Amino acid sequence: MSLRNAFTAHPRSVGETYLQHMGVASRCGASMVLAGAACLVHAVLPFLFERTASNCLTRLYQRMVTQRSRLAARPAGDAIGLPSPR
Repeated sequence: MSLRNAFTAHPRSVGETYLQHMGVASRCGASMVLAGAACLVHAVLPFLFERTASNCLTRLYQRMVTQRSRLAARPAGDAIGLPSPR
């Protein structure tokens, strides 16, 4: 596997460029970090952030399912203008 392919194979498999995937993954990771921090505060002060983490996980899951559905609906090779696989 070439170095370039190591950075682009997975993003391409989900219909994104490297930079698009970096943005999506970064936003997802930041959301999880914030939800984790809310959980830690909730552990000490249970009256705060009662649904924050579960709401965050629900939103992230829905985004991922929507993205998978969009990807599955596209013809092979249609993602981000790539040629069809041979």
